[in-house]
Amino acid sequence: MAMRAGMWILLTALHIHAADGQMVQMDSSMSGSVGTQVELSCIFVNSNPPVKISQVTWQKFINGTKQNVAIANPALGVSVLPPFKERVSFKQQAVHHRTPSLEDTTIVFTNLRLSDEAAYICEYTTFPAGNRENTVNLTVFARPVTRMTLTTPTIVAKAPKRKMTVATCVSANGKPSSVIRWDTRLKGEATSQETRNQNGTVTVRSNYIVTPSRETHRAKLTCIVTYRNERITDSVVLNVQYEPVVTIEGFDGNWYLNRPNVQLNCSADANPPVTTYQWKLLNGSIPNNVEIKNETLIFKGPVTYDIAGTYVCDATNGIGTRTGIVDVNITEFPNNPRQDRDEISSEPHNAGAAIGGAVGGVVLLGVAAILLFVFLRRRQRTFKGDYSTKKHVFGNGYSKAGGLPAHPPIPKNLQYPDDSDDEKKPAQIGGSGGFEASERDFDAEAEDLKRPYFTVDEGESRDYDERTLAFQYDPEPEIADDMISQTDGSVISKKEWYV
Repeated sequence: MAMRAGMWILLTALHIHAADGQMVQMDSSMSGSVGTQVELSCIFVNSNPPVKISQVTWQKFINGTKQNVAIANPALGVSVLPPFKERVSFKQQAVHHRTPSLEDTTIVFTNLRLSDEAAYICEYTTFPAGNRENTVNLTVFARPVTRMTLTTPTIVAKAPKRKMTVATCVSANGKPSSVIRWDTRLKGEATSQETRNQNGTVTVRSNYIVTPSRETHRAKLTCIVTYRNERITDSVVLNVQYEPVVTIEGFDGNWYLNRPNVQLNCSADANPPVTTYQWKLLNGSIPNNVEIKNETLIFKGPVTYDIAGTYVCDATNGIGTRTGIVDVNITEFPNNPRQDRDEISSEPHNAGAAIGGAVGGVVLLGVAAILLFVFLRRRQRTFKGDYSTKKHVFGNGYSKAGGLPAHPPIPKNLQYPDDSDDEKKPAQIGGSGGFEASERDFDAEAEDLKRPYFTVDEGESRDYDERTLAFQYDPEPEIADDMISQTDGSVISKKEWYV
């Protein structure tokens, strides 16, 4: 029972709503840009049974006041009031008929203006239900006019260096306001300023500030304007004028006597281009064998010491004059001598000959070292402890020449007198001038300092503990049986002679 009562109440409510259900359907907001077209829809939802539509009125509501825009009346027709007469119309042609259909009274704005921005009311007058209305808010956007300009067509970089505005990016009369940023590799700083105009638009201005120089010439600056969801870009290239930057090329530090074909070139980077080059030589004048062709010095003939000096090049353009300097010194020989590649390719055997000569030299040195070692080794075995291979009787010298010198017989018997403990001197016991040196034991280290030279017998030990000391006297000694006399007056043992 309770459920039936609830259903009855709901159906009754729906019936009443249907009976009183007239309504005006509209969008809550619409937008458009200046100069474009926009539609403001207005649809009347009638009841069942339908009510009679007496009139439809469009009104602009701004600053608390209403202004009629367009009217549609079944008996009187359609009327669009100034200042909308030329730009506002009803979309549906049925509205204009003698028996108009006024359920859809959408209006169309063309050539939209900023002043069109407002709230618009669509009001239906019905009988017997009375008035029904709804409202739409129209927003008008203004796409900005964007431009980018150089501060001046030509920027001059000259001392003293100072910062200056080189480019300006403007986003004018935009609604809403824009955002400006810069895209460039050029180091600098940006400033930004906003100006609100009376019509509700905003103008944004941004300046880019740099210090003009040679490095800033031909630099590209790009301005990026962000308006709503749109990106607008514009670019400029800087034209910076600067004095010449001068360098002298051609001297490689290796100018030597008789080197051919040398020259100096004055290289200048300038904007505008260099108009005049002037060469001079400090503390002197340009040599007579030098030809001057604008930025180039051509040295005719081979290099001589006369062309050495400090060369100066003055380069001049419309902004100023700058100088380049180079010190030219002349050497007698090349600092880094190198054979010409053509000579190397035409005479490849030279490299092989050089390598072969080097290897042969090493081999010869090795053979010489071996021979020297063998010679010294053999000499050591022959000269056992003495610098002489024989006992000298008269003078010094080495000889193995055959033949005995003529000389008187030498006494064979010599004896030592007992008149000295330190040193035994031979005494004459035979014929005149006959002496013989006898052998005795002695301290080798002490006696070495006293005797002029000594020899070691072949049969003795290599330890040199026992030595034979031979003293020389004016008389000739007796020649032993195992000794051979030499032509220079010396004697040598037969054993050493036949070695």
